[in-house]
Amino acid sequence: MTFAWYAHLKELNNKPWLIAVFVSWGIALFEYLFQVPANRIGFTELSVGQLKIIQEVVTLGVFVPFSLFYLKEPLETDYIWAGLCIMGAVYFVFRSKL
Repeated sequence: MTFAWYAHLKELNNKPWLIAVFVSWGIALFEYLFQVPANRIGFTELSVGQLKIIQEVVTLGVFVPFSLFYLKEPLETDYIWAGLCIMGAVYFVFRSKL
């Protein structure tokens, strides 16, 4: 979803926003074809909260390198603190399984 949501800011910034919408929706549809079945399979073992936290960890794991290397955004200290907060969320959501 990272590419669908943010790549148009760099690649399609000189195109009408409607083109960016349809390109992004096309990419997102392809990604949803994998995400929805994965959530259904994951829900057989994990709670909805656990699935959501996993999604956020994966999203940030993809977004941080994407924003640094593809979009050329600087790494800020606040992002590191936010990542540590997400690690805390992982602990609390999964501590019953430890």
